[in-house]
Amino acid sequence: MPGFAQDLGHGDPGTAYAMLLAADAADAAGALIAGIVLETLGGIFRARPQSAMALAIAWAVALLGFALTRTYPVALALLFLAGFFELSFSSMTQTLVQISAPDASRGRVLGLYNMAAAGLRAFSGVTVGVAGSIITIHTSLAVSAAFFVVGSLLLRRR
Repeated sequence: MPGFAQDLGHGDPGTAYAMLLAADAADAAGALIAGIVLETLGGIFRARPQSAMALAIAWAVALLGFALTRTYPVALALLFLAGFFELSFSSMTQTLVQISAPDASRGRVLGLYNMAAAGLRAFSGVTVGVAGSIITIHTSLAVSAAFFVVGSLLLRRR
């Protein structure tokens, strides 16, 4: 985040970093709106693998746009969208795992799903950060998001 804050700040890096951390609230606001939308318009967003993949791709595209933007208002809007899509696809995939898991092993399957999801996110933060120190944080996040989109599109075709 400090690298993004410095690039988006156009001024004091400390202030820019504080603003970007506050922009994390935009991500949370997007997630809140997603929860409300999913609950009120549940018929539109049915829990299907195709829908979850589309929402995951939209999340990665929002992150890709965030990585490439150099203006704070656009970054804020893209973080809002990323929060919306992330909560939407993660809650939908959680539902799909719960529905698909056999009764006898549902708890273990859900535990594995949650551990894998959390582990992949933690590890991706490290890899994006390390790669960012070499090729710039913007490029690192953009490449990571692009690989996610391409991988998801390939999986969606199956």
